[in-house]
Amino acid sequence: MNQTIALIDDDRNILTSISIALEKEGFKVQTYLDGESALIGLTRTPPDLAVIDIKMPKMDGEELLKKLRKKTSMPVIFLTSKDDEVDELLGLKLGANDFVKKSGGFSIKVLIERIRVQLRKNESNNIEETKNIISHGKLKLDPSQLECEWNGKQLPDKLTTTEFLIVKELAKRPGIIKERSQLMDIAYREDTDIEDRTIDSHVKRIRKKFKKVDNNFSAIETRYGSGYRWNIN
Repeated sequence: MNQTIALIDDDRNILTSISIALEKEGFKVQTYLDGESALIGLTRTPPDLAVIDIKMPKMDGEELLKKLRKKTSMPVIFLTSKDDEVDELLGLKLGANDFVKKSGGFSIKVLIERIRVQLRKNESNNIEETKNIISHGKLKLDPSQLECEWNGKQLPDKLTTTEFLIVKELAKRPGIIKERSQLMDIAYREDTDIEDRTIDSHVKRIRKKFKKVDNNFSAIETRYGSGYRWNIN
């Protein structure tokens, strides 16, 4: 099956040039001229990888990536028009997988090779993640797709990345109490300005999403004064 690459750039010439080159290499291509239309299109028809220009009108590439990372872990390569370390650092922090600079002799051949590298990495990761699918009772978690099932049913409202990480951390050690500080470390990592109540709000939303498929959902148990645990019953 041909892999699909999404191109998001407000420069029509670049979109056309890259699209033609990718199609010659056997890829299917989706193109978008701005971040807003891309967010809608990528959500409806997820590609295998997205190439996103950082500087765009309406919604720039960094904002688009931030929104995408709440829904998908697909590989993303940023296109940047300048040698800007700040852009690269922020992009990597948001979850970009690679960068290609459009200035200084932009090479479409190099971009295509970088696309192939990321697709191979993602394929390898997916194989590894398949081995790491978490199943406990009615729960099934697929880390490669950030998918969650309860009693054989997909949650109608998909968990955000943060919510998924919290559920995964609780479910992999059923019956073990996880303090709020531990869950904050897992969900937010480098962000130290998070309050305990933020985790409580996430858990409240998680419960609400599970209750849409099971009104009696009670797997996440609150341990007052301690934190939360995945109920082994």
